[in-house]
Amino acid sequence: MHKRTAFFHDERCLWHSGGMHALMMPVGGWIQPPSGAGHAESPDSKRRFKSLLDVTGLSERLAVSSAPQATEEDLLRIHPQSYLRRFKEVSDAGGGDLGKLAPFGRGGYEIAKLSAGLAKGAVDGVLRGEYRNAYALSRPPGHHCLPDQPMGFCLLANVPIAIEAARAAHKIERVAVIDWDVHHGNGTQSIFYDRPDVLTISVHQDKCFPFGYSGDDERGTGAGTGYNYNIPLQPGGGHESYIYAFERIVVPLLDRYRPQLIIVASGLDANAVDPLARMQAHSETFRALTRMMMEVADRHCQGRVVAVHEGGYAEAYVPFCGYAIVEQFAGESLGVEDPFLEIFKPQQPGPRFDAWQRGLLDELAVAFGVAR
Repeated sequence: MHKRTAFFHDERCLWHSGGMHALMMPVGGWIQPPSGAGHAESPDSKRRFKSLLDVTGLSERLAVSSAPQATEEDLLRIHPQSYLRRFKEVSDAGGGDLGKLAPFGRGGYEIAKLSAGLAKGAVDGVLRGEYRNAYALSRPPGHHCLPDQPMGFCLLANVPIAIEAARAAHKIERVAVIDWDVHHGNGTQSIFYDRPDVLTISVHQDKCFPFGYSGDDERGTGAGTGYNYNIPLQPGGGHESYIYAFERIVVPLLDRYRPQLIIVASGLDANAVDPLARMQAHSETFRALTRMMMEVADRHCQGRVVAVHEGGYAEAYVPFCGYAIVEQFAGESLGVEDPFLEIFKPQQPGPRFDAWQRGLLDELAVAFGVAR
């Protein structure tokens, strides 16, 4: 039986280590050692996500596989040789941190190449027509990584690496990257900021990370002017704010661009109990956003959507958010209920997304030229 949805995963990615940290700060000084794993970017949320797919039987409906590491040629399309050499040397010597909040242990270089390889494999499989859509459980994440510097747990630019590999293999001309990670996708933005062949849209909590950043006035430069959009959401806006932002701004921008492929930078840290944000979304939020992206893809690119995992640090709840995405991708409904929804999903739209916040998004829609 042909399986329309692929899931790319490799246990070795879960062996990436961020070292001895308490949430995101290195232990030392006034920061006490944690009692558990410590680092927010731990493997547990990802492992539990994959485990939920397995125990519910959804994995059996998917084409589950690993992929080869991204090659040096793949990496060099995005990252300079000087950065790759320095990264590998520190990795071989036991690890360290070459950037801002992006620690790694021994072997981190090879694991990061594998993480990028999962993204590349997912994009390649969809463009070859082997799958209609795919999810890559990449770790470490990539959307903060700059060409010459890691940042915010991100060591290689997974999505840009996959895009450039696809461009070389498939001659694809228009790719849209929708980043719904709760933090701004600054690395992806910087890499494509002066190019019209990649539309980048980041929907993120205002001023969360990078600290103090909103970005709604940054639209690209040179030939890339008008191909970069940032949609900062106010903390606590929850499900309603995401739905409104996507209906009023994201979907119209995509319809105007008419991409040949949609890639979602799938951070799940907008969830209601994430320790590094305050957006109050839930699993049905991610299911609804996925449905919207699939509908746009059906209109413009033969249904081709790839989601590449980014952040998400609430170990108990990330699995349900990821499960909703993959179930929507696969067109399956296995009757698995999110037990947290009773707590996280308000019975009526609440005051967290009010007229003022709606007005801010309406203003952005006008500024971006997609107001109805």
